[in-house]
Amino acid sequence: MSLRMFWPGFTDACRGEWIKARTVSSTGWLLAATAASATGLSAVICALVHYQPGSGQDPAKLALDGTQLAQALIAIWAARAVTGEYRSGMIRTTLTAVPRRGTLLAAKFTVVTLLALVASTVTVAGSLLAAHALLAANGFTAAHRLPLSLDTGPVIRAGTGSILYLTLIALLAIGIAVLVRDSVAVTGTVLGLLYLFPIAAQLAGNATWQRHLQQIGPTTAGLNIQATTNLDALPLSPWAGLAVLAAWATGAGLVSGLAFRLRDL
Repeated sequence: MSLRMFWPGFTDACRGEWIKARTVSSTGWLLAATAASATGLSAVICALVHYQPGSGQDPAKLALDGTQLAQALIAIWAARAVTGEYRSGMIRTTLTAVPRRGTLLAAKFTVVTLLALVASTVTVAGSLLAAHALLAANGFTAAHRLPLSLDTGPVIRAGTGSILYLTLIALLAIGIAVLVRDSVAVTGTVLGLLYLFPIAAQLAGNATWQRHLQQIGPTTAGLNIQATTNLDALPLSPWAGLAVLAAWATGAGLVSGLAFRLRDL
């Protein structure tokens, strides 16, 4: 049984969303900027940092530090995929072509997911490859038991998890965008979620509260997936932390889906 028979209109809706994404100029340059800037930032960090005995340095986290910048850019791009239609009034045309709102929203999430996966893969692969050479030159070698070996389980998990992390950030952003619709408000809300939780956790005077904030924040929990050393000191295990971010993205998707069905537009 084909998908067209199982879910009428879904493949056509996906095709329409893909055409819109492909023809909007900001799609290409924002995703390219995400990969280039994040890889560049990771390269600069890895070029400047040097091995320090007993410092607890994590070469994988250093290599993937550009994710902190990439998450903002990919969230802005994902949000624009929704808010741009509301700003231009194109959403009315889209709903005329695809009156089934659940189908339309599922198509938007599908196209954003695929494009985010591609951009995230390029970003993470570029960061790891650049860091591999730079960190080795700065003392992160097998002799110090801190090489950035691209074929080891922990590094593969950190890289794969970072790809999923950035993709989930995009899904969280598009869910919030469907709810809020205004581009400025969406950007402020998303960036607040991404960066205020870490700040709040750092400012918390009580160690217990600090740990709890790190466990529930989408970024503070989700970025645990990048850790390859000192895992016992993490507020959550790497995959459990990524599951927290997945819960945020899922919750935003479910609430936005309900709101999208109930509102006039």
